[in-house]
Amino acid sequence: MFENFQNEILVVARLLLGGAFVFAGLRNIQNRKLVTSLMAARGVPQAALALWLGIVLQVVAGALVITGLWTAPAAAVLILFLIVATPMFHNFWDHQGADRTSRINGVVSNVALGGGFLALIAQYL
Repeated sequence: MFENFQNEILVVARLLLGGAFVFAGLRNIQNRKLVTSLMAARGVPQAALALWLGIVLQVVAGALVITGLWTAPAAAVLILFLIVATPMFHNFWDHQGADRTSRINGVVSNVALGGGFLALIAQYL
């Protein structure tokens, strides 16, 4: 049924997955003071520099995924980003109650994003 729309579905998938990271990167610019302090509290050296590198990575790799340029490498980079960022920002083991639940949901969401990126990579193998 959907085989006639494979290219269109792939474009929408790239837009949604890459767009999530472009949006997150731009949002991190607005929240840079808060995010920098969170990163520093988690022991990240040079937290401000690390944040800016992360923002550039999110926006550039997300845009590459959206445009379909170097999609597989960009998706792989975003998977690596998720591997680093998830335990840093979704450390559910340090929290209780609703905050713990929210952070667990963040982990599950990031795992799902990773799965979406793996599916994109598989399209280009």
